[in-house]
Amino acid sequence: MTDRYPPRSLSSRRPLGTAVALLLAFFSVPAVRADQILLKDGDRITGRIVKKDGPTLTVNSKNFGVVTLAWDAVASVSADPLHVVLPGDQTVKAALQSREGRLELTGPGAPPQVDPAEVLALRNDAEQKIYERYLRPGLFDLWTITGSLNIAGATGNAKTSTFTTPVQFLRASRTSRTTAYFNSIRSTATVGGVSAATAKAVRGGWGYSRTLSGKLLANAFNDYEYDQFQSLDLRVVLGGGLGYQVWARESGRLAAVAGVAWNRETFSPAQLASFTRNSAEGYWGNDFNYQLSARTSLSQSFRMFNNLTTTGEYRVNFDAGAATQLTRWLNWNVSLSNRYLSNPVPGRKNNDLLYTTGLGFTFAR
Repeated sequence: MTDRYPPRSLSSRRPLGTAVALLLAFFSVPAVRADQILLKDGDRITGRIVKKDGPTLTVNSKNFGVVTLAWDAVASVSADPLHVVLPGDQTVKAALQSREGRLELTGPGAPPQVDPAEVLALRNDAEQKIYERYLRPGLFDLWTITGSLNIAGATGNAKTSTFTTPVQFLRASRTSRTTAYFNSIRSTATVGGVSAATAKAVRGGWGYSRTLSGKLLANAFNDYEYDQFQSLDLRVVLGGGLGYQVWARESGRLAAVAGVAWNRETFSPAQLASFTRNSAEGYWGNDFNYQLSARTSLSQSFRMFNNLTTTGEYRVNFDAGAATQLTRWLNWNVSLSNRYLSNPVPGRKNNDLLYTTGLGFTFAR
């Protein structure tokens, strides 16, 4: 005896099973949506908010790539959870939704509503990770080393050779800045079979500054110098003071500094006995660096040292440089290092300028 209604085959059940599986998959996967920014002029930008830094909002838009716009130009915003920085250095991770001129925040520990002007910064997860690395860097993090080895020469009726080695070290975090430098030049010339050194100088040192509160900085430094043709055997300077951060952005900074220093100079003139000068100094100046473009950076430092022990005497340090990245590690650079002394050894000039240019290297960690 056979069944009147035989069971359906596996193939006859497949459409129903497939539909159920697709329905479950649809509800189990969270909806993916983009952030929405409506501007006051009516334009709408769809994409992902990268960050808000000061008055500027950066968005990775769907149709136009990375765009920047003024935060004040935003009429409303709807965004998935971002790291939101509020007054009092409070940071919460929350979704944003504009409503009646205010921002609703949805996230653990976030206030229900804030005024858009109270939002000091916004960061996605990647930007927050970068920020935290700069805030609490490891000992070997954030170092940038730029330098070169330059050789020039000539042969024929006169034979000359010049060797220079400018190197700079920089470690900049959110709260501190450490620098170090080394610059040397050695040049010789042979004319008519007679050889002589025409330049021989070495300069180096380090500096450190730290944010105390707001824009107020504390700084300390230590410089060393040798210059054969200034008859300078060794100059050692140790100083420190306060500074004020006049301007600071991700692209660069400008700080004014002032303080006191101790200077010890030892000279060995050819026609005179060696002597040493010790003096207290008051100094003032500035530190400046700027990322001119994605590949070119500028740096500059100026110090005026007024002698407090022997009034009326002074010296000036001026250093500047530019580096253009050619490849990941290869760059072209220019370096200037000038030293002026109001009271040099008799018979010597007041001013010595070292300048170099050539190919070099950059290492960043």
